[in-house]
Amino acid sequence: MARLVRESYDESQAAGRLRVPLAAWRWAVGSGLVPPADAGPGLWSRAVAEAADPEQVRAALRGPIGAGVAADRLTEALGEPLRCRPRVTAAAVGHLAHAGLLVRLGGDAEFPDVHPDQVAALARRRDLPALLDRHVPLGPDQAARRLGVRRVDFDAAVRLGFVSPVGSVEIDYKRQGGVTSVPLFNAEEVALLPVVRPWVDWRAVRAARAGCRSPLAALDPVVPGRDWVLLAEVARMARVGRAAVVNWRRRLADFPAPAGGTEVHPQFDRSAVVAWLLAHDKIEVPVAMPSASLVVVGAGRRTSRFRLDDPHLVLANDVEGEDVLSGWSTDADADELAALTSRESGASVGRLTAPGTAPLAVLGEVRLIERFRSGAGGLRVTLAWPAMLRGTAEGTAGGVVRHGVPYVGPGEECVCHRHDCGGMVPADSCAEHGRAVGPALEWHPGGGIRCTALQHSRAAAESAGTAPAWPDPPEVPTYI
Repeated sequence: MARLVRESYDESQAAGRLRVPLAAWRWAVGSGLVPPADAGPGLWSRAVAEAADPEQVRAALRGPIGAGVAADRLTEALGEPLRCRPRVTAAAVGHLAHAGLLVRLGGDAEFPDVHPDQVAALARRRDLPALLDRHVPLGPDQAARRLGVRRVDFDAAVRLGFVSPVGSVEIDYKRQGGVTSVPLFNAEEVALLPVVRPWVDWRAVRAARAGCRSPLAALDPVVPGRDWVLLAEVARMARVGRAAVVNWRRRLADFPAPAGGTEVHPQFDRSAVVAWLLAHDKIEVPVAMPSASLVVVGAGRRTSRFRLDDPHLVLANDVEGEDVLSGWSTDADADELAALTSRESGASVGRLTAPGTAPLAVLGEVRLIERFRSGAGGLRVTLAWPAMLRGTAEGTAGGVVRHGVPYVGPGEECVCHRHDCGGMVPADSCAEHGRAVGPALEWHPGGGIRCTALQHSRAAAESAGTAPAWPDPPEVPTYI
């Protein structure tokens, strides 16, 4: 009787043919050591199987790690604090393997064993947050975390029709009710909610206190099949003017067709518009909250750096007013900020870099005026300082640019550097100011609101043909 010669092998048969672990064969295929299946889905030809070197295949595999360990390493790669982003779970590792980003070497398909080197390579990718959003669905609690709100607020968003489940998973809670079906939501759709629903006060939703009614509860639900938007709202989504959207519609043939409205005020399906905006790079999926970088200078010129997420900076337009900055912080940072900005310390801001504002600095009197704990567990801090102390930050290391207004006019020998506001920075070689025993100067932040007020005062004086009316000298002048 003739012996049957096998012409193709599946992964188990190929591993048996080489007498290597199944995980080793899977890794050899996933890492490119062995060519991909060439005899059909999941099948390798006899020539490929026999050409593989068993020793190389066996040596290429290091000890696999479980899905839980891989999840912890990816969570660590996301960085701390995990603001508005859930921890990576073992189930998420299964989704990443299903998407082809990780090779399943063994274990349960939902919680696979994976190669540590591949996990490390994935952790180093700068687009890791975007990959997680794209391939890992979220349960309700995780979705609430991703949005930065309480679970009750996310449930309200679901009832309103802002977001809908894309699937479900059966979870056995054992003693807590047995098997339960938990809905799953697309992480990108969840993250996009503040972008595609710009008229909702998401800052208020995120700051809702525990036990308080959700701000979303007062809104009307979306009428099924009629979630339409006007061109003005499309412009708000893309953060452009309405004229830009009109221009896109006129110039680009694939702009969505109106779903209703009138010829003068057409309405468009929101989901179609969002898909178009994403495809044309007019909007982006937020992978994290915007943040501000804050350098605070305390006693002894000791500097400390802080990160404030979702910063809200309100700059006063009056010299007598106050600037206010708020943002989400960690408990440890909030404690350090409170110590640095106490009345005894007299802290100043060496450099503040916030979205939408040029880098600024503050000479002193920075105070922590509020620590607020939201219902979602986040801690929001609020800082304030006199507006007249705000100025332009100098260089990347920080420090405010300062101008001095002399109360004694400079003479012919003065070589100090002059500014538009009439102030000066004394030069070491200046016989009148750089080496003088005590020239009376009023320091103010350059480029700040005080500097602007002095520029206007100087311009008004020059147009009137009179000398600049400098303010009265302080009780204790600054000496150089």
